[in-house]
Amino acid sequence: MEPTTTTPKTTEATTSTAPQQTAVRGRAEQRAPRRGGRSSARAPRERSEFDSVTLVARRVARVMAGGRRFNFSIAVVIGDRKGRVGVGLGKAADTALAIEKATRDAKKHMVTITRTESNSIPHAVECKYASSTVEIIPSKGRGLVAGSAMRTVLELAGVNDVVTKIHTRSKNKLTIARATVEALTQLRAK
Repeated sequence: MEPTTTTPKTTEATTSTAPQQTAVRGRAEQRAPRRGGRSSARAPRERSEFDSVTLVARRVARVMAGGRRFNFSIAVVIGDRKGRVGVGLGKAADTALAIEKATRDAKKHMVTITRTESNSIPHAVECKYASSTVEIIPSKGRGLVAGSAMRTVLELAGVNDVVTKIHTRSKNKLTIARATVEALTQLRAK
């Protein structure tokens, strides 16, 4: 009788394409590199000549048959801090689109103001727009003394050394900002 030799049965190992996971999760060396990170060859964004500040951002709801529909209303102030400033309002279903519309509106309604050599204003001015009444008074050496939306508008216009007063009960930032721009357009060089 011949001795029988048994050959060990080879089992095929199943290979998977998924990476092996260990007990420690979240380590950078175990993950594949991210795609489209900061190292990608994206062109740098063009810097705008105007600085912009979002003044008011409101979410407005209307009730429809299927429920509520939300829109966004955004007021933006833009300026170059060299005497040009504008206030704009944009409304859209998306905040980014509303900001873009508001910026376009502000550029369309931009005004150039008269300033002195010290970046103040030549004379006192008072203006009423809608329910807001504002007053701007030059005050040498005081800096910018303003609050609410007036401060934002005057900063972006590049105005300094003034004292301001809001003569109204209204807290509506959009009308205060528009009243400030209207007051700045009434300035005349001495």
